[in-house]
Amino acid sequence: MGDNNVNLPPGFRFCPTDEELVVHFLQRKASLLPYHPDIIPDLDLYPYDPWDLDGKAMAEGNKWYFYSRRTQNRITSNGYWNSLGGDEPIFATNTTKRVGTKKYYAFYIGELSQGVKTNWIMQEYRLWHGTGSSSKSSKRRNSKIDHSKWVVCRVYEHNYDDDDGSGTELSCLDEVFLSLDDDFDEISLPN
Repeated sequence: MGDNNVNLPPGFRFCPTDEELVVHFLQRKASLLPYHPDIIPDLDLYPYDPWDLDGKAMAEGNKWYFYSRRTQNRITSNGYWNSLGGDEPIFATNTTKRVGTKKYYAFYIGELSQGVKTNWIMQEYRLWHGTGSSSKSSKRRNSKIDHSKWVVCRVYEHNYDDDDGSGTELSCLDEVFLSLDDDFDEISLPN
């Protein structure tokens, strides 16, 4: 897990959902609240090319996680991160409450707007700070949260050979469910 050596139980796997990254990690970071284990490091992404993240960011499999200050400068020494579209909303489980947004970026090697697209993808997660209650108590309670300061990023190299064309990424639970042996032939249904 990079330079972040923490004592984790055997078999620990870091496979957070989008909601967990926003609510359990980024929200606490932005609110200056402690969290344990503190496994996601602070990293200024933009001096690093994506292949240089190993050993600097928290790695789980072929994905790297880190906090970064939100900035418009997404230029590295060998290329730049370019947006792949608009923001994707992240909602709390079983509610319509929006908790964050996710934006995709692709890494291009070369000069700005003339680069060659690579397979490196970054998902940048931000807290949602839309219009809500404007009461004084709500403002006072959230005064120490700086929504615009921090983002949490997930960077990985997308393997298009393994792509099934659906364009969706499976969660760990989905992968476990799909790996189970289905014996539906043995089930008899009532008439």
